[in-house]
Amino acid sequence: MHYTGTVWRPPYEAWSALLQVTAGCTHHKCKFCTLYDDIPFKFRLSPIEEIEQDLQELYLYTPDVTRLFLIGANPFVLSTDKLRHIAYLAKQCLIKLKTIGCFARITDIYNKSVAELKVLRSLGYNGITIGVETGDNNALEFMNKGYNAADILSQCRKLDEAGIEYNFFYLTGIYGAGKSKKGVEETLNIFNQLNPKLVGASILTIYPNSTLYQEIKCGNWVEESETEKFEELKLLINGLQITTHFAALGASNMLQLHGKLPEEKQSLIFEIDSLLQQYDESTLIKYRKSVKHL
Repeated sequence: MHYTGTVWRPPYEAWSALLQVTAGCTHHKCKFCTLYDDIPFKFRLSPIEEIEQDLQELYLYTPDVTRLFLIGANPFVLSTDKLRHIAYLAKQCLIKLKTIGCFARITDIYNKSVAELKVLRSLGYNGITIGVETGDNNALEFMNKGYNAADILSQCRKLDEAGIEYNFFYLTGIYGAGKSKKGVEETLNIFNQLNPKLVGASILTIYPNSTLYQEIKCGNWVEESETEKFEELKLLINGLQITTHFAALGASNMLQLHGKLPEEKQSLIFEIDSLLQQYDESTLIKYRKSVKHL
């Protein structure tokens, strides 16, 4: 298989076949992100020959696979025609294939009309994972995400209209010390107007090779305490008024959480309270420092 650098996929795509169609990120400017630093270029579209070879290999090992996850930071940036061709090739090899997912940026949806999105849905594209991180404009701007809260609303409403299900990734700790309450309020104002099938949460882990680390060294930003990050997570869970799944399952989370909202809201909050009662700040920091790579 033609995998470039570390292979990233959401925890809930563990049973999906993984096909690289892009490598790297078209944006690659988020201050906190170091995920694609081991790739010697910013972004690359895989040649069709490589995609065809990898699909043949997937057929040899997983001929009955029903779910395909496209590898790369944001394969959804590809044109509708390219995504259509990839779906055609995939279904030629994997005859039981039903759905295709991938990571996406909000900006990847800009140039796709609702009609085009409906075409992609008819081809099996569904369950797109979007790293929105937050709905707070101050945090989005500071972290250089490349879009604002209004963009999240407008673009995800296009997905809703097209019938494409999507998942959100939220980044706990993105606001900085003392700013999480307002940041969560702004995020809830956006999330509660939309229909993410799942809201997944990662907890900010800062590495020396990130731009954010340099901002901290220059005194431009102060990290939240680990305790504040978990209190922030509670605010988010408690404030979500939509029917969705909540998950905090990646390595950045000391506490692995998963449950349905609103039914299991209080049990999720109880688990966080139990962790905060059991572990003090120094222990939580020790865990954060133990996460060597994400």
